[in-house]
Amino acid sequence: MYRYDEFDSKLVINRVKQFTKQIKRRISGELTEDEFKPLRLMNGLYLQLHAYMLRVAIPYGELSSKQLKMLAYISKKYDRGYGHFTTRQNIQFNWPTLVDIPKILRNLAKVEMHAIQTSGNCIRNVTADHLAGLLPEEIEDPRPWCEIIRKWSTFHPEFSFLPRKFKIAVIGCNEDRAGILVHDIGIKIIKRKEIGFQIFVGGGQGRSPFIAKKISDFVSKKNLLTYLEAILNIYNSLGRRDNIYKARIKILVNELGIEHFKKLVDNRFKLLKQKKTALKGIEIDKIKNYFKLPSLETVGKINPEFPKNPNFEKWLKFNTLNHKVKGYKIVLVSLKSKNYPPGDMDYKQMIHLAELAEKYSFGEIRVTHEQNLVIPHIKITDLFEVWKILDSITLATPNIGLLTDSICCPGMDYCALATARSIPIAQKITNFFEAKKKQDEIGPLKIKISGCINACGHHHVGNIGILGLDKNGQEFYQITLGGSSKENASIGKIIGSSFSSSEIIPAIDKILDVYLEKRDNKNQTFIQTLEQIGLKPFQEALYDNN
Repeated sequence: MYRYDEFDSKLVINRVKQFTKQIKRRISGELTEDEFKPLRLMNGLYLQLHAYMLRVAIPYGELSSKQLKMLAYISKKYDRGYGHFTTRQNIQFNWPTLVDIPKILRNLAKVEMHAIQTSGNCIRNVTADHLAGLLPEEIEDPRPWCEIIRKWSTFHPEFSFLPRKFKIAVIGCNEDRAGILVHDIGIKIIKRKEIGFQIFVGGGQGRSPFIAKKISDFVSKKNLLTYLEAILNIYNSLGRRDNIYKARIKILVNELGIEHFKKLVDNRFKLLKQKKTALKGIEIDKIKNYFKLPSLETVGKINPEFPKNPNFEKWLKFNTLNHKVKGYKIVLVSLKSKNYPPGDMDYKQMIHLAELAEKYSFGEIRVTHEQNLVIPHIKITDLFEVWKILDSITLATPNIGLLTDSICCPGMDYCALATARSIPIAQKITNFFEAKKKQDEIGPLKIKISGCINACGHHHVGNIGILGLDKNGQEFYQITLGGSSKENASIGKIIGSSFSSSEIIPAIDKILDVYLEKRDNKNQTFIQTLEQIGLKPFQEALYDNN
């Protein structure tokens, strides 16, 4: 994984000193909350419903065991003993006091972490496929390119005050596990005569969801940053600043049309190429060297005999994947047990998982955009021991990709913008379907829950999406069907009128009963069945008796 250079270290330390002074001015009353707001947002500090929330950057989801231990320490000492992993592969602390923020930031700096550009109208944390560098079908590891983009975008003078926040994701496989088509810019590594990039622009969710459109079929490695700068130049010049709901690049692309927007970008790109220095191969290779696989030992016994244990066997089926190196597995750690809100992890679990990663996986942990974790390099012969440790700390829930592996935003329990609770709905789904033992029969399914139209829970691209609404002071939930953030990305369609909090679980149960009844066979997914039969059978099941 990447290690800070001298410039990175100085940058972070100087920012901590600067923000510490600004916090002192706020506490003394020298700065009003309105004056303090843009300063705190530049440093990942939000004012939520009950307290401040600090969002810590985890670039492209890469964590070391040392860093995870520090997050555990911070959550215990300065918060309420847990952290919340987000859909941008970051972590949030929901209860820090303002006076403690400088201490937290200084501790983060000790382990090469910060909270810079995790909020505000800037280029946010660049995300990547959480299986980057681990699969044989990968064209090239996207993480070095995420790091190159991070270095380029951090404190870029033009991109600190964009019309609105800006999100970039990068993948290196045909299969999209990072949702590039619902990002402001999505980047896919491809191979023609040489390796380069397909670029997609204008994706996003929220009030106006859009699937990104291809703007370039091939950009060379040396010109990647120049092409991205051309896109951002046009957005910065023409993006709206008079209406926060119309300010994202997706609105600009939609209003201009992709052909006109592409023409503007191409013209700007030609000008920039004359002025900008292209990326040099030696610079690219320097970054790539940080992301080489660790020295993986040859595993003699590829098919070890494990003790007979049905819980272990189920976990092995759903929570492990084949590694590109023979004799190793990728372990997926579910943060979707019935004991915790989705994405939450307490400090004891953090410490134990960090120690596990040190012993069995070279101290490396990754965060997925679906609010789970990855231990990337586990010997096949160690799998049973790893499972026992995970099981002992409630991190062995065998549900990766199943319906209880739901994405969920903090909702009205924490967020001042939310119009309904989302965490209780996620927990009700888990408890209900675990009790019915139905999810294994259903198979792979993405349920995503947002507490408001801002769509932090990505409900637009859930196979089943749930949006919380406020109706005269009561919480209701709107259901969408057919969404996906994969390579065949689509926005879910509203099925009909909304449901109360007591009605939403039975409604989902009816939807899944229709799916099980109508699918052609056990291998036909929910999305495939929906495409085949349409919305009508689901609508009839939900509304004909009302």
